[in-house]
Parts: sequence; structure tokens; C-alpha cells
Amino acid sequence: MTGAEPAADRAGDGRAADEAGLPGTVAANRAADEAGLPGTVAAAWGVRERPHKGPKPALSLARIVAAAVQVADAEGLDAVSMGRVAAELGAAPMSLYRHVAGKDELRTLMVDAAWGSPPDGPPSGGALSSGAMSDRAGPGEGWRAGLARWAWALRARGRRHPWVVRIPLNSLPILPNEVGWFELALACMRDTGLTEARKASVIMLLAGYVRNLATTEADIGAAIEASGLTPVEWMSSYPRILAGLADPQRFPALTQFIAAGVFEAQDGPDDEFIFGLARILDGLEALIGARPGE
Repeated sequence: MTGAEPAADRAGDGRAADEAGLPGTVAANRAADEAGLPGTVAAAWGVRERPHKGPKPALSLARIVAAAVQVADAEGLDAVSMGRVAAELGAAPMSLYRHVAGKDELRTLMVDAAWGSPPDGPPSGGALSSGAMSDRAGPGEGWRAGLARWAWALRARGRRHPWVVRIPLNSLPILPNEVGWFELALACMRDTGLTEARKASVIMLLAGYVRNLATTEADIGAAIEASGLTPVEWMSSYPRILAGLADPQRFPALTQFIAAGVFEAQDGPDDEFIFGLARILDGLEALIGARPGE
């Protein structure tokens, strides 16, 4: 080559030299850049690493996210900070920035970790059935049993990490575990005759139901804790207060409702979820039966 060598060629030679020193990291980073992936997405899928020289760092992205989840589980979401997570790991706060860009990126990765991997997918070729609920797909599991199992599993993850619904959605499903849940729900509906667009609508409906009820239950739980009352005391106080405020002439339906003692009966912890999920699946069953190919 001469001194008139094009800048692009020199840059290419420089990249090759860099890649010779850090082949995995640089190649992954270049692939992520060329695909236009956001940093958080690239990090979650393992296609971007922060370049470093010297000994392999003691920390990893997986360890940092796991520690953040542990802090949120034990102390609440507000307790999660780069400094607090670093303390949990026995590391310096600045060392975390070699793996994660900041608190916002960390919280996004925490969400995917909290939902975790989805349960097993449905067996291939099963006939439609409303079979019994379980954590694992049974022989011949149909769309209804599969989607019910999907929703129950999602609910269980949300209960294990109740803070997860406090973090707003910031994208469509794109992180590894999110995509796994997406895939499973689609697989459950493969024999329904629904269009792909309607399958997406069903997933949004079910996921929104699980998330909304989890948020409501968390809000009620926080209100009960703040009141200093037991759950039974808190619930039974509501109709008494309401009865003293609502004029029976103005609110006859409400008066009848209060008299029925609805809030004095102790429901099971999953009663509302069971009712709502069944109604959603009933509606979907009617749609599939009445309008195949919708």
C-alpha cells in the first residue's frame, strides 16, 4: 500500500487488528451495531459485550441483574440503585458500568429476569381440549388449557416478584424471556384457526389481564398494610363506611349490594383471577367456534 491508501481501507485494517485482540467482544459489538440493536437488547441476548483488557472481570451482567432482583425482592423496587446492587455484590459501584449502562437499563433487564423462562410448550399434534391445569403441558393439551397454563404461570412469576408490574412497559416483547413467553402463547393457539393478528390480540388481552390484576392486588395490599388492619378487617370496614355515606334512595343498587354482604365473605386468593380468566377464555372459545380463520 502507498501513502494514498483510502481511509476506509486503513480503518478496515485497524478493525481487523482490534478483532485479533478481542475477537468475541468486537465481532459481537459490530454485529449488534450493524443490526441497530438498542444496547439493552443486545446485552440481554448476549450479542454485545463491553470491551475490556486484562483479567476476566469478577462481575458479569447475569450476576448484576440477579443481585438487583434479590434487592428488589427483599427491600422493594425503590431500594434498587447502582450503589446498592454493588454493595450486594461486594463491588465498587463504578465496576457495574462495565456491564450495564445505568439504572434504567438495569431495571429493564430485571423485568426479563423476573418473568423468567416460560413453562414447557404444548406437545405437537394434540387435539383441542380443556384438560386439567398443571405446570407442565399434558398429552393432548389444547389451546384453552395451554393458554390457561400460560396465564397461571405468568401470574405466579408476578407474585414471586410483585415489583415487576411497577416497572412500565417500554417496548413490545423483545428480550429473551419475553420472546419465549410470546412464542409459547402463539404455539398454544396454533390449531385455533385464528389469524396471526388475532393471536397477537389474544396475547395482549391475556397478558394485560394478568398484569392489571397483579397491579390492583399490589395496590390493595399496600393500602391494607398502611391501614394497620388485617385484610379481613380492612375489607369489612368498606361496606360499613359506604353504608353510612350512600343514601338508599339515591343508590338503591348499591344498597342491595352492601346488604348482600359481599365484602364480608372471605374469598380465596385466586377467586377473582379464576373468574376473569374463565370469562376471557369463554369469549375466545366463542370466537374460535363461530368465526374460524378470524
